Amino acid sequence: MAQNAAIIEALNDLILINNDRIVGYEKAYDETDSSDTDLRSLYTSLANHSRDNVLELTGEVTALGGEPATGTMVSGKLYRIWMDVRAAFSSDGRKTSLENSEFGEDAAQKAYDSALESDELTPELRALVTRQKATLKSGHDTIKRLRDSEKAYH
Repeated sequence: MAQNAAIIEALNDLILINNDRIVGYEKAYDETDSSDTDLRSLYTSLANHSRDNVLELTGEVTALGGEPATGTMVSGKLYRIWMDVRAAFSSDGRKTSLENSEFGEDAAQKAYDSALESDELTPELRALVTRQKATLKSGHDTIKRLRDSEKAYH
């Protein structure tokens, strides 16, 4: 059971980081100008990826006999406050939104790296975590590419 407890903790951390992404991208969507349809669409898509991840991870935690995490991480709440402060002092909402999003994506990648460092993951769970990390990395790379193109224009 101790082995399961370590796995459950790692998976619950991933649930929380995905919940952070969902809340963060819902917030980014709401704060993005309605004329930036490409960003709004991207933020919706990234939030949906995390919703799918949470469903998968929740099923695995339950199968291991654990209680799936709910809510968000404290660091995610602090991150969203930081986003609010930055947005309040920025004249370029689109660029700031992308920079904030990349910061959040970096945090998600670190959380997945940390989970993959665990020796406790079964091969099946390692494959699931690796696949989810790759999906999130794709979102990270899209955000970074858009952010870099915004920097080129300014």
